[in-house]
Amino acid sequence: MSAQPTATTAVYRVTGMTCGHCESAVRTELAGLAGVTSVRAVAATGEVTVVSAAPLDEEAVRAAVDEAGYELTGRA
Repeated sequence: MSAQPTATTAVYRVTGMTCGHCESAVRTELAGLAGVTSVRAVAATGEVTVVSAAPLDEEAVRAAVDEAGYELTGRA
């Protein structure tokens, strides 16, 4: 049997999201990172859940969130 790759899930805190448009902007930027398979952003909680094939570089995540116009404050 060959080992199947295991997806990695990380939850980040993002400040500044207030609506669905904000969620969409953050989702779009993070979905563009290599290996990302799923992104769920929730403005009400400020949490962004990212599922990827391998752990992501936090600086890459920060840069993508910055590009969307919001601030990554760390892991949830």
